[in-house]
Amino acid sequence: MLSKKLLCLSSAVAMTVATSALADTLTIATVNNGDMIRMQGLTDDFTKKTGHTVEWVTLEENVLRQRVTTDITTKGGAFDIMTIGMYETPIWGKNGWLVPLNDLSAEYNVGDILPAMSGGLSHDGTLFAAPFYGESSMIMYRTDLMKAAGLEMPDAPSWSFIAKAARAMTDRDKEINGVCLRGKAGWGEGGAFITAMSNSFGARWFDENWNAQFDTREWSDTLNFYVNMMNDSGPPGFSTNGFNENLSLFQQGKCGMWIDATVAASFVTNPKDSTVADKVGFALAPDNGMGVRSNWLWAWALAIPAGTQKEAAAKQFIEWATSTSYIELVASKEGWANVPPGARASLYENPNYKAVPFAQKTLDSILSADPNNSTVDPSPYVGIQFAAIPEFAGIATEVSQEFSAAYAGQQTVAEALAKAQALTNDAMEAAGYR
Repeated sequence: MLSKKLLCLSSAVAMTVATSALADTLTIATVNNGDMIRMQGLTDDFTKKTGHTVEWVTLEENVLRQRVTTDITTKGGAFDIMTIGMYETPIWGKNGWLVPLNDLSAEYNVGDILPAMSGGLSHDGTLFAAPFYGESSMIMYRTDLMKAAGLEMPDAPSWSFIAKAARAMTDRDKEINGVCLRGKAGWGEGGAFITAMSNSFGARWFDENWNAQFDTREWSDTLNFYVNMMNDSGPPGFSTNGFNENLSLFQQGKCGMWIDATVAASFVTNPKDSTVADKVGFALAPDNGMGVRSNWLWAWALAIPAGTQKEAAAKQFIEWATSTSYIELVASKEGWANVPPGARASLYENPNYKAVPFAQKTLDSILSADPNNSTVDPSPYVGIQFAAIPEFAGIATEVSQEFSAAYAGQQTVAEALAKAQALTNDAMEAAGYR
């Protein structure tokens, strides 16, 4: 009897050793937004199912981009999984810097990913990152303030209506700003917003010969409209506000309107966090009657850097975090309004999610965004709030810094545009485009 007990104990120890030998610790770099932080809180479910553990490196958006770009280009090997987007994925996939995701399980159902998302996260038909969530941008507004201003938000408003409504809703004594918009430097922060906005004004980054276009009337119109509206109706210090800062202002009841990522809808309507949760309406991003709206297209996605020693475990995590099962897990704990949106077609066919007030507007915004035809006049690049060329991130970061300086009153709009024109043409010439 004793020998049998010893044998069983020995077997149990052997199994534990074998399991621990197979288990990996994954280091994941991610952005500090609500959906990603929620995922971190649910990671025990992944560990329970696979035995793998996770160490998180959670960073502000601009810092995340710098860290993962440096790591991937220098082959630093700091991360097993990176949170990246539609700009980086095709470029890095083409360069051989990412592990192809062409062998995910049948149960995962790659075909369920919305084509707008899988297309933007692929190169030559191969998926290189899986969307944790997908987004466009839209208007989130206070229904009570709009009514008090004697106005009614159209389903698809113009920029002139937005400016009029913003001024009507502004009440400086009550610290209510008519509109909150990104002004923070960074190509994916304020740079993304103003580029998407400029599309609807007829502007573009480059003409068909890769000449910078910041010396055009369309860019002047865009920046002057933005600065005048924000000076009249925006919050103090808007030149340093990005997604998280404006989210906080809106949740505190200090914004009449906020035009930003569709993913924010669940945060501004969550009564746990938002003081105006029951007073929020939604509309498509504005246009100028030129056939192009100012909404963008983006996905925060999970990718595996080539060279990781933990590829199999990393793929298991990606399947867990971007699956329909994960969506159901979040729904069971947080409600359907708080699941990661915009990535899977089946979510928008689910009756539980169809009842969410912003679901259809999010889908409409995503489906109306066309990265292949993002500008009024023809352009040589793919992308809406970015140009999908390797040089763009560096150039656009500098341009956004000049724009933010103009927003802060440190230079004029004309000076900012002149500097943007010069630095962009210099960089493009150095890169061999011109």
